[in-house]
Amino acid sequence: MTPKPAAKPARPWFSAGPTAKRPGWELAKLPTNLMGRGIRAPEVVERFAHGLRLTREVLSPPDDYVMLYTPGSDTGAVEAALWCMLGERPVQVIAYENFGLTWLADVKTHLGLEPEALTAPWGELPDLSKVDPKKDVVFPWNGTTSGVRVPDGDWIADDREGLTICDATSAAFAMDLPWDKLDVTTFSFQKALGGEAGVGVMVLSPRAVARLDSYRPDRAVPKVLRIADKTGFDRTLADGVVMNTFSVLTIEDWIDALDWAKAEGGLPALIARTDANYAALAEWVERTDWIAFLPDRPDIRSTTSVCLKFVDPRVAALDEAGQKAFVTRFKTLLEGEGAVYDMEPHRNAPPGLRLWCGCTIETADVVTATPWLEWAFQTAVGELAQSADG
Repeated sequence: MTPKPAAKPARPWFSAGPTAKRPGWELAKLPTNLMGRGIRAPEVVERFAHGLRLTREVLSPPDDYVMLYTPGSDTGAVEAALWCMLGERPVQVIAYENFGLTWLADVKTHLGLEPEALTAPWGELPDLSKVDPKKDVVFPWNGTTSGVRVPDGDWIADDREGLTICDATSAAFAMDLPWDKLDVTTFSFQKALGGEAGVGVMVLSPRAVARLDSYRPDRAVPKVLRIADKTGFDRTLADGVVMNTFSVLTIEDWIDALDWAKAEGGLPALIARTDANYAALAEWVERTDWIAFLPDRPDIRSTTSVCLKFVDPRVAALDEAGQKAFVTRFKTLLEGEGAVYDMEPHRNAPPGLRLWCGCTIETADVVTATPWLEWAFQTAVGELAQSADG
């Protein structure tokens, strides 16, 4: 029997969303003076606008790009872009993980369009050379559920005619995003900075704003996705006005996260923290014979939502149901000890492990977690052998 490690992570939260709060976070430190005020009160609108200004300050998109909030987290932000912008020209959807496949299905079944699908198996990336600059393209920058990311933006043409609609929810604040290549960029509070769920952010290039100003889809757009009015892009949204009632406490939590990000050193420091966490986990993976990265190619491996697969023959020989049961046991062992929480993969992903390594995670906690992963594996595989013998 493998002995239990002596130390536990100080902050054992490795969920891919909502992710761990920033180090030192305390609910009691959030301002509450605007609680109970109306969402249209000038002071509340200004607070939401302040959150947008801070977001811009940390991410540094071009000055002529605009930002706005959407309901429904990153999902709502992506859907708002799809419903309000697509249909003017042909569409391609890059689908190599769960959410790319979701956008593909929505474009086809709900919008009634005929998108071209560029797909790849879990852990792989489609052939990006097939992206047509004359078409709109929808894609995740980082596949939260597959641990795969696009390596760069070189495959996006500078003289493109179509729009690039990028789901960047598990990449923003953790990876460099080439803003000149991105026309619509979406993310949520709940991912890289550990904010509360329910609110999405959309960053629009001048080309995207021009599409909203000139194109009117022939479909009815639900109110919570409606970022354009009869005259075009609803510019009040870029000033902190929101489409429906948002939680004031949620925006205060977001502002708290952004203030922390600035104090840490801004985007370069956030990326450095993420890279250090990934490097610590990668070092353990490389020296451990029963686990491997789900993506074989190092250049497309995510540094935030790190997805791993079992390569031990005793586990790999199990059918899918058996492997999922093994993951459940693995999770139960770890969480029963309070050592590592929420390390299971997305429900639609292959059985394995997934650990969030974004900037709100401490590298020391990644290092301390790995002996617990080893203990859980050896314990679970030992139980598997006993079951087979019995």
